[in-house]
Amino acid sequence: MEARSAPEPGTPPRTAPRALPGPPNLARSLTARRGGAIPGLLYRPAVPADPAKAAEVDRRVEAWARGLDLFPTAWRGDFSGFQFGRAVVLQHPGALDLERLTVAGQLLLAENLVDSCYCEEDEGRGGSRSGLGGPLLLAQSAIDPFAGPPDLEAEWRAGVQADGPLRSYHWAMRDFAAFATPSQTDRFVHDIARLHLGYLAEAAWAESRHLPKVWEYLVMRQFNNFRPCLSIVDAVDGYELPEQLYARPEIQRITALACNATTIVNDLYSFTKELASDPEHLNLPQVVARNARCGLKTAYLESVEIHNRVMEAFEAESAALSATSPLVERYARGLAAWVAGNHEWHATNTHRYHLPHYW
Repeated sequence: MEARSAPEPGTPPRTAPRALPGPPNLARSLTARRGGAIPGLLYRPAVPADPAKAAEVDRRVEAWARGLDLFPTAWRGDFSGFQFGRAVVLQHPGALDLERLTVAGQLLLAENLVDSCYCEEDEGRGGSRSGLGGPLLLAQSAIDPFAGPPDLEAEWRAGVQADGPLRSYHWAMRDFAAFATPSQTDRFVHDIARLHLGYLAEAAWAESRHLPKVWEYLVMRQFNNFRPCLSIVDAVDGYELPEQLYARPEIQRITALACNATTIVNDLYSFTKELASDPEHLNLPQVVARNARCGLKTAYLESVEIHNRVMEAFEAESAALSATSPLVERYARGLAAWVAGNHEWHATNTHRYHLPHYW
């Protein structure tokens, strides 16, 4: 997708051109194409990422990761292919400074380390669905510190520092708390707990071979999603949406809608990669296909429509709320920018993502 400036608040998002569907595709005959927006997908154009800024954030995040010995040399190709710097520059176009962008990249890296090393069995990094609650509980403690007798606290600190994913959570959180307010920091702690709850539900369904209904799957993804990244938009931009505003149900709802839209985007762009590595991996098209007893192509196109309905609700409700307060408008604009930047990163990251040839 060609880089374009983001519209003013209230400007409708763009829908990618749509082609007439062909016959259903089966997984075994799937072919893929590289790059570009999903046809028919509703999205906002992102503010173009400054390549020099993205490269500098990448350099800083990689130096931070090397200094903490977070991953072996063999993983560096994955690091460069992920494009952490470009991701956070796209997602936070209003960031106050490079330091805050760097911390957003550190948090993103830490969240991916925990996911890859603890949850993903097909990554070859020691992850396991069985007994996942224990590692995730310890991971939560890396940002929500243990309080106890001094000798046991010392043992806990040593345990956190002895494990790469725990180290990444601990030090990324320390750097975030250095500029975030206490309420923003506490918000992030609770959003990571939501994320871990989603990880546990997905693992439990995989172990029991439970086929969720579509609404059940989307409930799980409302927890297992990008919320910890979106709920820091005000901190990264250098202001605070006060807790009494952030906690209001209508603000919580537009936050959840934005997070859900970005997560369905991830399901759609990672669909081909997941299908190749694990044909039974749960994602929205798979769940739609199994519940509706239809082909994957039909299910994929229906999943695009589900995304679009979520995106339409976010656009309408955030626009209405934005009219009530300049501060709420700023927060809603930050959410929309993150959603747009996240889409652009997925649509252009051909190292990680390829689209099914369904159009």
